[in-house]
Order: sequence, then structure tokens, then C-alpha cells
Amino acid sequence: MELRDKSILITGGASGLGEACAKAFAAAGAKAAILDMDAEKGSQVAAALGKNGLFLQTDVTDESSVAAAVDKAAQAFGAVHGAVNCAGVATPGKVISKKGLLPMEKFEQVVRINLFGTMNVIRLAADRMKDNEPGKDGERGVIINTASVAAFEGQIGQAAYAASKAGVAGMTLPLAREFAELGIRVVTIAPGLFETPLLMGLPEKARESLARMMPFPKRLGYPEEFAALASHVFENRMLNGETIRLDAALRMAAR
Repeated sequence: MELRDKSILITGGASGLGEACAKAFAAAGAKAAILDMDAEKGSQVAAALGKNGLFLQTDVTDESSVAAAVDKAAQAFGAVHGAVNCAGVATPGKVISKKGLLPMEKFEQVVRINLFGTMNVIRLAADRMKDNEPGKDGERGVIINTASVAAFEGQIGQAAYAASKAGVAGMTLPLAREFAELGIRVVTIAPGLFETPLLMGLPEKARESLARMMPFPKRLGYPEEFAALASHVFENRMLNGETIRLDAALRMAAR
């Protein structure tokens, strides 16, 4: 799918990986609908994209909120051709700690945003994409989800986060198989350590320590590199049903 003149939904598009995708897609001639809770930052990103940007304040865990955003994006841009799910949280917490047991509400919140929210966007976006006019090979849409290397090597304190991201990776192939008859591809990217607001908020020494964990290159990933892979996924129709690690050969240690 060529990005030019296509309309792409991007959750978490107000910052980090999502913002980088919005900028890369707009630069390629696509229209980026930024779905995020941060109205101030989301509006700024959309304004910077000009006519190719649209901000829609959205709670990915709320069906009516996502449905409204999909409708507004389709009305503004004429259709919805793709969705990139970058919205997520990484709230840490040991199951058993000096503070007591991990509250189930905390576990549920992480899973609800990262996994439930991703599925919520997938189902509503795919339902809209299935009515698109088919392109080459009968393609009607592309969905890209964001997992994490924690889905495979979750660290101590990441039980909730790892479970949510493993769920995202685990549903990739079943969804790709189901949506094949609709002409919709589903691919998941599992990034390692990237320069997102979450990690950049750490002290410099902590960031340097993380960078030393990377085999090569020995640095945190740039959001633009995630966006470059996402762009390629749209353009390469043979990529489907796969979870792609983007991690500089990193394998996370226990802590």
C-alpha cells in the first residue's frame, strides 16, 4: 500500500513512536489522524502536519470514543486505510513486594490499555477498512500493532506489561488469518529500548546503562527508526501475520 493519499489512524500519536509515525506518514503524503488523550500535545502535532494532520481526543479503552474517532477521521479524509496502535503504558510493579501484593486494579489497567485498547481499535478500524475499494492484490487496509521485547523476555516487575504485550503478539497471526479474506494485513512490531518520553525521563546515568545493554548499535533506538519500519510494512504486501523485533539484537536480562 502506497502511503500517499492514504488515511492512517495513529493511537498514541501525540508523542514518542506514534508521533514519529505521524510525521513520517505525512511526509510521504498520507493523512494522519492522531488519536490520543493529550489534547495539548496532540493538537500541536496535528497542526505541524498542516492539512495532513487531524487530532482526535480518544480513549482507546472506550468503544464509543474510538468509534467516534474512526467516524470523524473517515469523514475528514474520505476513508480509513490503516491503523497504527502505539498507545500504551508500562507501569511497573512486583507481584509480591515490601508494599504488599500487586493490586489487581493495577494489573488490569495495564492490560486494559495495552491489550484491550489495541483490540478495540483493531475491530473498529477493520470494520471500516473492509468497505474500501481493493487495491493491488485486493488489499483494503493495514493494521500495525506495537508489542515489546518484554513480550518475550519480561523483566522482574513487568508481569503486567509483559502479559499485555505478549497478548498483542499472540493475536497477530489469528487476526491476519481472519482478515485475509477482507484484504487487511496485520503486523506487529516489537521494539526494544527506544528514546520515548518514558525512557528519556530517566536520569542520564540510567539511560547510559540501558544503552550499554544494546549489542549493536550501542544506543537507544530512535522513534524515526520505528516509523521507518512501520512505513515499510505499509509498502510491502508480503509482510503479514508477523511480529518483527526491532531491538539491535537486545535480549533483556532478568532485571
